[in-house]
Amino acid sequence: MARLGGDEFVVLVNELSATLVGAMQETQTIAEKVREALEQVYEFGGHTVHTSSSIGVSLFQGKATAQEEILKRADMALYRAKARGRNQVSMFDPSMQAEVETHASLMADLRLALPREELRLYYQVVVDSDLRPLGYEALLRWQHPERGMVPPLDFIARAEDSGLIIPIGTWALQTACHQLAQWAQSPETAHLTVAVNISARQFRDPEFVATVQRTLAASGADPHRLRLELTESMFHSDVEQTIEKMNLLRALGTGFSLDDFGTGYSSLSYLKRMPLDVLKIDKSFINDILTDQDDAAIAQTILALAETLELQVVAEGIEEPEQFEWLRLRECHAYQGYLFSKPQPIEAIAAAPHRLQDTAGAAGL
Repeated sequence: MARLGGDEFVVLVNELSATLVGAMQETQTIAEKVREALEQVYEFGGHTVHTSSSIGVSLFQGKATAQEEILKRADMALYRAKARGRNQVSMFDPSMQAEVETHASLMADLRLALPREELRLYYQVVVDSDLRPLGYEALLRWQHPERGMVPPLDFIARAEDSGLIIPIGTWALQTACHQLAQWAQSPETAHLTVAVNISARQFRDPEFVATVQRTLAASGADPHRLRLELTESMFHSDVEQTIEKMNLLRALGTGFSLDDFGTGYSSLSYLKRMPLDVLKIDKSFINDILTDQDDAAIAQTILALAETLELQVVAEGIEEPEQFEWLRLRECHAYQGYLFSKPQPIEAIAAAPHRLQDTAGAAGL
């Protein structure tokens, strides 16, 4: 085993099966054991730290393949493992070569997307049980001049890994806050909130609190109408530092939503200490909420937990009237999903409060 640098290590395994299938099975087994061994929870000076790993595997025989090529292939497989959600094992296959070339081209374009003004914010409405708009979630989109609309899954993780997410995230925050300030100009929209997704790398940036403060001052947005949307995975590395930074941001007046709740490993003892306003029930639980008893039980538990902690709940990913009715009968506070509206550019939602009732009526709500 050797350390390549930073948090990357390479492990050389020899004396594998002479057949390709056998060697693949053996390395898959070894890699899974390593992954499981590294998936741990540690206590350091009162801090809880969750560790996990992403593993890429490349097979070779004899000296027919150059060392640099072997490592390059393992790195391609590693990227695939990260793209699948991390804490995964991925084996190299030739199709990854094309992916790497596409990745390199996409990254070159992504570095120019901000100065070329190709990035957009789309807004998806959040409604109450009477279908009245409460606010919007701001979602990043990339309108590429040749590729068209690039799906977020194709570039958000790349931006995070490269560090580009910091300037991109700052732009998204600034754009959303300026929109929030514009809504405040009209009595019909002054009550609206906007939720902005904050990446782990962006949140860890030492300048993040100052960036939020400057953005609020420059835009004139009401900080109490701004929701910074975090994910559970952001609390795995250093919970105490995360809570401390959240409290600094809370002092500015901002609110917080916890996205994808129930899909991670949040400790309830930490949850009650976080200055949260909203828990969001992940779409993965909403999809089969009418037919899967476990998903229904999880959703109901989140609703009960939120009531105990005096938090609001937003159910996201609602696509069917029956899902909405199930949640409404259990007094969920707010709802989001394609049933009400897909994410839209700001120009398209100017009359959204009026169209929403018509759309809901057509859906039978």
